Amino acid sequence: MTFTGQTALITGASTGIGAVYARELAARGANLILVARSEDKMQTIATQLRTAHHRRVDVLAADLVQHGAADNLAQRVSALGLTVDVLVNNAGFATHGDVATTDPARLTAQVQLNCLAMVDLTSRFLPAMITRGDGTIVNVASTAAFQPVPHMAVYAATKAFVLSFTEALWAETKPTGVRVIAICPGATETPFFDVVGAEEASVGKRRTPEQVVATTFKALKQGLPSVVDGRFNAFVAHLPGVLPRRTTIGIAERSVRPRTSHQAADAATH
Repeated sequence: MTFTGQTALITGASTGIGAVYARELAARGANLILVARSEDKMQTIATQLRTAHHRRVDVLAADLVQHGAADNLAQRVSALGLTVDVLVNNAGFATHGDVATTDPARLTAQVQLNCLAMVDLTSRFLPAMITRGDGTIVNVASTAAFQPVPHMAVYAATKAFVLSFTEALWAETKPTGVRVIAICPGATETPFFDVVGAEEASVGKRRTPEQVVATTFKALKQGLPSVVDGRFNAFVAHLPGVLPRRTTIGIAERSVRPRTSHQAADAATH
């Protein structure tokens, strides 16, 4: 799959999976718009990609948790005279800890970033893609989307939203020429777990961001509405379809149970 002459906007582009999407899309011919809170990190990535691939790379620092941030971002893109052909909704974060002992503002912000910002950006850039009869939208979900996860209740619920929304959008856009997919990684070797400070939030052997991105492009080529990265992760993700609900919830609870009582920490993918 090539994206020569197209422009890709990637949120959460300063580290991890987002940074690898940027690198891979640049290698496949795309110009880039990098979006995250960490401008310095994005500027470093932008310089590397301009040198390596001779692409145009614009850096737009933004905190998509803030009200109106998606609208402001769309206006800034328009002011640059750019058209978004590829949208990668990767920005998001998780909170590890019980709902009752977690700052309500952090839980609300988690929903704002993981769900509302994704929908807002998608709805702003999708119509033009449909008009052109071409475009790509990648939404980063998680294996947590397939069952409730106690101690990470809001995170799992937001990723279930991402998966459901994306698969429905795939069906809506199928006749238009726009490609839509939800990628569902399991534990991945990114700063996510360094920030969360809780190894128990990481279940299974970690895969690399490069593997996640490679899985994405392979599934896009196949026209799939969603894909789980890694065979083991795919096996685990589909267990809720064959085991009793209370069993899968119990397994999830024991897998990510905080080692310290009332522990609550954040993991960011910015």
